[in-house]
Formats: sequence, C-alpha cells, structure tokens
Amino acid sequence: MSTLQGWCNYRVPYADSDQMGFVYYGRYLTYFERARNELLRALNFTYKEMEARGLGLPVIEAHVNYRQPACYDDELRISAELDWLKLVRMQVFCRVWRGDELLADGYTIHAVMDLDSKKATRLPHDLESLFRQNMINRENESEA
Repeated sequence: MSTLQGWCNYRVPYADSDQMGFVYYGRYLTYFERARNELLRALNFTYKEMEARGLGLPVIEAHVNYRQPACYDDELRISAELDWLKLVRMQVFCRVWRGDELLADGYTIHAVMDLDSKKATRLPHDLESLFRQNMINRENESEA
C-alpha cells in the first residue's frame, strides 16, 4: 500500500502572527486545511468535485502538537496524509515544517456527510477504494 502526501509551501504573512511575533495557534488548523486540499489534488480529486457528488467532510475533531513557534515571514512546508478510514469517518495527519525543523503536527477527524440529508454516510466505492490505496493506516480500520 502506497502513502500519498499532499504538500504546500506557505510564507507566513504578518496577519497570521500575534503580538509576540508568533503564528497565532488557531492558524495551524488553517494550514492543515491547505495541505488537506493538496492531498485531494494529489489523488486527482478536489473538494469541489466531492461537493458536486453531494458529499462533505466536516471536521469533527482536531488536535495540534505545538513543538516550536512559526514566525512572521517564515517559509513553511505543510504536509497531509490520510491516516485511517472507517465506515463514515477518516483521519488526516498533518505536519508543519520550517526547513528541516518540525514546528507542529496533529490530525483532523472528518465525518463523511451527505450534503442533502446532513447525515453521516459511507464514501462511494470508487472514493473509498482510492483513499484506502493511499493511506498510512496507523489505526485499526475495522473499528466503527
């Protein structure tokens, strides 16, 4: 099973930093989102295409480990990998780097949602297969 990553580069603008000159802690989740979008693109699929199929992936849980602060004008590299996929949930693992230094890592858990009914649903077989072929599989998939 291969592991596919989504990557993006991002230079920290002044608007992302707090009074101490550090990136505001909540911005890291926005950085994770940028990398998640690139992960879908690496799978030759976009969130826009998913929405056109009537599906959404709302975040239902998020966690960030802050290891070192990012600062204004830092050039960041952000990665995302599909960690696991269960019946109606998936986890994406993300990292934020400045050069070779890991600044933060964490994950977001997403529900697979039918946009019309606003209820949890399984991914269509083609998407489930695509995602399963490209996940890192850190956790037992059989749990609901």
